[in-house]
Amino acid sequence: MSTNQTIDPILVTVIQRRLKAITEEMGLVMLRTARSPILSEARDFVTGLYDAKGQMMEQTAYIPILAFAVPLGIKYMVEYFGDELYPGDVIIHNDPFTGGNQPADVKIVRPIFVKDKLIGFSAINGHQADVGGAVAGAYNPGATEIWQEALRITPVKLFEKGKKRKDVWDLIFGNIRFPIVQEDIQAAMGGCAVGERELVKLVERYGWDRFDAHLQHLYDATEQQMRAEITAIPDGTYHGQSRCYYDGFDPNSTMDIKVAVKIAGDKIDFDFAGTAPQTPGYVNAPLGSSITSVILTLLMCLKDSNIPQNAGMIRPITTQMPEGSMVNPRFPAASTFGNHLSDQISAAIFDALSQALPERVTAPWNPLFAIAAVGFNNRTSQPFVDILFNGLKGGGGGTKGADGYDHIGLIACGGGLLAQDPEMFEMKDPLFLHKFEYMPDSAGPGQWRGGLGVEMEMEFLNDGNLVSAFGDGIDAGSQAKGILGGGEAILNIGQLRYPDGKVHHCKSKEVVAGIPKGTRWYQVAGGGGGYGDPKKRPAEQVAREVRYNYVSAESARKNYGVAVDAKTLELDVKGTEALRKKAA
Repeated sequence: MSTNQTIDPILVTVIQRRLKAITEEMGLVMLRTARSPILSEARDFVTGLYDAKGQMMEQTAYIPILAFAVPLGIKYMVEYFGDELYPGDVIIHNDPFTGGNQPADVKIVRPIFVKDKLIGFSAINGHQADVGGAVAGAYNPGATEIWQEALRITPVKLFEKGKKRKDVWDLIFGNIRFPIVQEDIQAAMGGCAVGERELVKLVERYGWDRFDAHLQHLYDATEQQMRAEITAIPDGTYHGQSRCYYDGFDPNSTMDIKVAVKIAGDKIDFDFAGTAPQTPGYVNAPLGSSITSVILTLLMCLKDSNIPQNAGMIRPITTQMPEGSMVNPRFPAASTFGNHLSDQISAAIFDALSQALPERVTAPWNPLFAIAAVGFNNRTSQPFVDILFNGLKGGGGGTKGADGYDHIGLIACGGGLLAQDPEMFEMKDPLFLHKFEYMPDSAGPGQWRGGLGVEMEMEFLNDGNLVSAFGDGIDAGSQAKGILGGGEAILNIGQLRYPDGKVHHCKSKEVVAGIPKGTRWYQVAGGGGGYGDPKKRPAEQVAREVRYNYVSAESARKNYGVAVDAKTLELDVKGTEALRKKAA
C-alpha cells in the first residue's frame, strides 16, 4: 500500500465511479460484439477490474453468480504464473477447482502494467455456448467427473507478450464444437483490452502512489459500510435449511442444504456443516459458486444498496464449506449444475435470516428449470446451441411490503438475466415461438404474493435436434415455498410434444436426442413463494388481479378469502367478509 498520501474523499469517489464506468464499458463491448445470444441478449457474463493481488476493484455484475468467483481464479493465476506475467498476455480459464464456476463459464483475463509494474487485471467471465465434453453445451446429467462435462482449462495463455499462441488456440478450440465460441472469446478479449486501456489512463492521470492510496482507502471505507450493515442485524446463530431434488441418477434422491448464520457484532459467518455429501453426478457447487451465492443472498438482505462492489465488501464475511459436501465437492467431481444450486443455498439462508430480519428476506424464488437446445440450422448451414432463457425465467419471492418480481429468473442472476427478444430468437435459431406469456395462478399466495411465472411453447423447424434439460422444481415438493404464512408456488413443467401426439415429460436432469421437425417444447416456469398470510392481502387488490388474469377467481376464493362477482369480476364485499370471517 502506498503511504504518506493525503486522502481526498472526493477523489476516492471519483476513482470508484470511474472504475465502475470502465467495467460498464467493458460490458458494452461484449453486448455489441459477442455472437451467441447467451451473451449478446441474455447477458450471461460479468466484467471486472482486479488489483495485482487479485482483489476486486470493481465489477459490473450482469449475472451476479459469476462475479465473486473471479477473484479466486485470478489469485490462483497470480500464484501459478508468478513472475511470468507480461504485458500483452491473455489468459483463459474455466476450471472449477482453481477458482471457476461451472465449466461453461470461461474467464478471459489480461494482466495490466504501467511502466513494467503489474497493477492489476481486467477480466470477463462469460457463459460460452460450448466447451467440449460429451454433451453440447456442457450440461451432461450423466457426468460423474469433470472430464465428462467439458474441456478442463486450468490457466493457460492464449497470447503471450502480445503474440498469439497458435498451438494453444488450436488445441482448445479444436475441442469445442461451435466456431461461434472463438468469436465470443475474441469479444471478451476486446472487452478486457478496453479495461486495460482505461485503467492505465486512470492510473497515469493520478500517478500510481496516489491512485493506490485512494484505492486502499476505498476498500477500507467499503468494509466499514458493510460492517455497519451487519451490526444492525441482531447477534445470534440462526439455522436454515432447504432441499434439492434428484441427483440425475436416483429418481428418489433428495439432498439437504443446511446453514448456521452467526452474527457477532460486525462479523457474519455462514457454516454449512450438515449439508449433504457431494452427489455422484453434476449436482454439486464448486467453492466459487457457493461463496458467490452466500454473498449475493446477504446483499439482498441489506438496507444500503449503494455499497461499492470491491474487496472491502467481503472482508467481514466468512464461510465454512465442508470439503466433500455438495457445496464444496472434492476433485474431480462433476459440477456443471453448481451455479443453479444458488436457488437452494439462498433459500436456506433466507430461512435462517427470517428469524433475525423477517422484514428484509424474501420467500424462495422459482428454482431454475431450463433446456439447452442443440441442432443444425439449415438457414445458416451451421450447428446451433441456445439456452431458452425466455422459458426459464420464473417469479421471485414476495417480501414484506412488495410482491415478488414477475418473470425475473433464478436468484443467482439477481434480475440481470434477460429473455431473448422473440424476433431475434426466431431469426438466429431454427425455432418458432408459439406462446410466451404470464402463467395465471403460478405464484405463491401471500399478503405479498410471489412473482408470476411464464408459459412458453416453441417448435423445432429442423430434424435431428437434442435437448439437454437441467434444473429443479419438477419433482413433487420442489417448488418455491412460502415463508411466514405465505403459500407455495406451482411446479415447473417441461414437455416434448411430438408430431405423432406422443408427449415426453422431461426429468429435471435429462438429455433427449433425435427430436424431429415439428416437435414442440412446452414449458412452465413457476412463480415465487408468497410472504405472509394471504388473507391479509387487500381484497380489492386480489379482485383487480382476477380481472388481469394473474389470479383465478377460484384461487382468490380458496387462498385469499376473496369473492368476486362471476359476471363483472368486481369485488363481492359481503361475500369476501363472510369468507374471511369463516377463515379467522
